[in-house]
Amino acid sequence: MSGDIVFVTGASGFVGSAVARLLAEKGYGLRLAVRSSSRRDNLEGLKAEIVTADMRDEKALTDAMAGARYVFHVAADYRLWAKDPEEIVRNNLLGTNAVMKAAQAARVERIVYTSSVATLKARIDGVAVDETERHSEESAIGAYKRSKLVAERAVEKMVRDEGLPAVIVNPSTPIGPRDIKPTPTGRIIVEAATGKIPAFVDTGLNLVHVNDVAMGHLLALEKGRIGESYILGGEDVSLREMLAVIAGLVGRKAPTVNLPRTPLYPIAWIAETIAQITGKEPFVTADALKMAKYHMFFSSEKAKRELGYSARPYREALQDALAWFKGAGYL
Repeated sequence: MSGDIVFVTGASGFVGSAVARLLAEKGYGLRLAVRSSSRRDNLEGLKAEIVTADMRDEKALTDAMAGARYVFHVAADYRLWAKDPEEIVRNNLLGTNAVMKAAQAARVERIVYTSSVATLKARIDGVAVDETERHSEESAIGAYKRSKLVAERAVEKMVRDEGLPAVIVNPSTPIGPRDIKPTPTGRIIVEAATGKIPAFVDTGLNLVHVNDVAMGHLLALEKGRIGESYILGGEDVSLREMLAVIAGLVGRKAPTVNLPRTPLYPIAWIAETIAQITGKEPFVTADALKMAKYHMFFSSEKAKRELGYSARPYREALQDALAWFKGAGYL
């Protein structure tokens, strides 16, 4: 497959750039779609054809995909808050529909669609869930989770009804180099490393190196079954443990204050009200507190079994993330 043209959306972003760099290493020809407003830092040094395209413009995407054998749709509106929450839902649903229809029109051989574990229903008791624990639109908390849910269901429907040759991957919480925005988790790492998180709530997440997520994408292209979804995760970690490891790596004292969620809701409501006026993302939201009730723990056994997927220890991923943030001036 070396030398075949691969079309990648979201290639200037955190996960997309990791996917693009891995594909380049494997000898694929790259055609990378980015928005006109996107930063290009993550594309430096990549031998690739860059095309500017709106992810909702089906015709432009179809033209841009001409001659491509494979498509990776990694782009997404990854915001946990917006003044108009439905904008996030519209962007991710319309963008996914446009990319999938363009891929059909361009007659690409196979598509890897980047969904998220946000579409899966995590548990309160800390038991890791697999691909069968699916959210409904009613159970999904917040606009981002709903957006990824409806987009994933749209892809599944197109596979079922129209023969769309798509494989779905569900990354958990990627961390590592090139998190330029940074992502919500990247912001936690930066703020913890700079001593700005003195306390925590009782929650947990699944941390995975972004480069392992990229390898999972490639394995899904090569070995994934059409219409199936695969969790690309790493290790389940409590927020308390994550903050303690970051503190140890940067030589700070780990936070020990465990905050109850309920008294924080009024603070979140005030923060969201101010954000509606300023347009700046609030530091805490009611949806984030609702999500914190659950431990976002996930099992990647299906991907390991069917794809040969594996992930390095999360501490290595944290070390790489901190090294990159330091080198990029975030710390």
